Amino acid sequence: MRVFGVDPGLTRCGFGVVDGGPGRVVRAVAVDVLRTPVDAPLSVRLHELYDGVCVWLDRYEPQVVAIERVFAQHNVRTAMGVAQASGVIALAAAQRNLPVEFHTPSEVKAAVTGSGRADKAQVTAMVTKLLGLKVAPKPADAADALALAICHHWRAPMRNRLEEAQARAAELARVHKAKLAEAARRSGS
Repeated sequence: MRVFGVDPGLTRCGFGVVDGGPGRVVRAVAVDVLRTPVDAPLSVRLHELYDGVCVWLDRYEPQVVAIERVFAQHNVRTAMGVAQASGVIALAAAQRNLPVEFHTPSEVKAAVTGSGRADKAQVTAMVTKLLGLKVAPKPADAADALALAICHHWRAPMRNRLEEAQARAAELARVHKAKLAEAARRSGS
């Protein structure tokens, strides 16, 4: 499976493409950071981001897009920019019928380092090691994008099994309720 990981932002947006194989085998395909000028109007910055995302989606043809979820942010302006960037990225993916999954920073850190409280240096070091890179991806947005893709590779199978189990449980509950209703109807007749 090929995952396009995105660490969203208006000033710097990290892009990382990772292929995954059986087990926990992952391989880096591409990584970069798209920058938009801070003095440009918001609409121009979002358009540049959209164009950049479209180029990556068309060039690397991922099967899924993994985006960092804005979990908590003290700076409202930063949170708004991240949310707007995330929306543009999700739109570009939806236009290509690609599923979009969101992961919180602590989910990503836990998946990659084993600790949901890892710092940026620890995440970068583990991404470098897991992908067998000779040089650590820089800036941190690039490493974070790769970490998101790795996280999705490793969490998706578990999420899929959980969703399947929930669907089976819901169907069993529906059948059980129908049988109870039928039994109650028969005893009341």
